[in-house]
Amino acid sequence: MSSEYETSSGYGTSSGHGTSSGGGSLPDAAPVRFDTKITVVLRDDLEPWQRLNVTAFLVSGLGTTVPEVIGEPYEDADGVAYLPMFRQPVLVLEASKETLTAAHARALSRALPRSVFTSDLFATGNDRDNRAAVRAVPTGGLDLVGLAVYGPRNAVDKVVKGARMHP
Repeated sequence: MSSEYETSSGYGTSSGHGTSSGGGSLPDAAPVRFDTKITVVLRDDLEPWQRLNVTAFLVSGLGTTVPEVIGEPYEDADGVAYLPMFRQPVLVLEASKETLTAAHARALSRALPRSVFTSDLFATGNDRDNRAAVRAVPTGGLDLVGLAVYGPRNAVDKVVKGARMHP
């Protein structure tokens, strides 16, 4: 799954995401392999707007909690500066409610950095209410619609076992 993703998307090469060559892409450069992986798993019954919203929220905490996932700032040829982004690709998968719940349990058992999005958060409108909604439900009772996990490639692959590439 990972090598096909890296090859077909171009994310595994130094010609894109998070690399700084100073002169654009390097077509003959060796592929960049990361020892770590960022993966988002979305429940397969979400509406398209929900999938995008959940993904954005789930990955938003990684850069502050795990600063090494952030690359260098960008700059275009005219010297206009842009914010830094993740230094590596974000793999987005989808899964059934049951598979997502199992992935959450595996992420917890491996103590990997993770974020969750529950169905209750669609009814809130701010961070305080979001945190209160999650805090009100025991771990096993969370109605998960999304999970982001970061860690060593093999550990993340084991956590998201059973999920499939997002269409």
